[in-house]
Amino acid sequence: MNSNNYKIWTLTDGSQGMISQVIGLAQEFGNEIVQIKTVLRFPWSFLQPGILPTFKYIFKNEIPRLDKQNIVISCGRKSVFLSTYLKKKYSNIINIHIQNPKTSFHKFNFIVAPNHDNIQGKNVIRSAGALHKFSPEIISRIKNTYGISADNLVTCIIGGENQHYYFNEKEAVDICSKIKALKSNNPEIYILILTSRRTRSAIKKIIKQKLSSIATLWLGEGDNPYAFAIKFSSKFIVTSDSTSMISESAISGKPIYIHQLPYKRASKRFEKFHSEFKQLNITRDFEDNTILSNWSYTPLYESKRIAGIIKQRIIQDQK
Repeated sequence: MNSNNYKIWTLTDGSQGMISQVIGLAQEFGNEIVQIKTVLRFPWSFLQPGILPTFKYIFKNEIPRLDKQNIVISCGRKSVFLSTYLKKKYSNIINIHIQNPKTSFHKFNFIVAPNHDNIQGKNVIRSAGALHKFSPEIISRIKNTYGISADNLVTCIIGGENQHYYFNEKEAVDICSKIKALKSNNPEIYILILTSRRTRSAIKKIIKQKLSSIATLWLGEGDNPYAFAIKFSSKFIVTSDSTSMISESAISGKPIYIHQLPYKRASKRFEKFHSEFKQLNITRDFEDNTILSNWSYTPLYESKRIAGIIKQRIIQDQK
């Protein structure tokens, strides 16, 4: 396969988590990448794929014209509609969906799904954790332009409440207390706190009140030092609610401690994810202790491995 002959189209609903996944895989093909935000008309915007017919009218966004030298990489429910529509219209394209599409697998050439999704099929390629945009090459180019000390840097990445986890004011106070104790007993460490798009303003307020005197805070305003933290941190503390944040941190090869949030309801997917990363020696629990251990593991970057598998299968199919 001469991957330079292929143009890559990425389809998402515009959310940053999905964009990171499709770009992470797309950039491993070394081609021109065109991003498309999928916007659906009602009622398709609320429905699972396959319930109603899919045709041109349901899309508010522009539909690309493709030929056989195109690869379409999609992620998320809404992008399934456009990927399968394009595959039906242009049968010679190669379409790849990231995550469980929750429709017939035969509508795609390849499906890339994390192990914790627990799906199987001839065209399914499974990954450890979530794909993301941070390649070793990108990490190597990151500079410290934030004036933040990279010596003994411990980064705490804070997520937010979702359908599986609670993250209320009580939980915010709890994690702040653990971080204060950690700093008190390890004055040599430099703590960086990063919040996410899902971190509620009330949680940010508590973090600011409790930790501003002992840590550098990024609460959503100004340049985000997230990529800097991925490269320069010696250790991470990450809340349990985001497989993406944990997977991205794992490209560092550095210890990741997980602050376990309380479940709203048991999630076999999250339980399997956390179990897998512990078995891979990537994560350990952030408990009521004040000592952070040192350990290492092979930096986790699945996009390159998976792109290699896809390229090889395309070559085999072309013979």
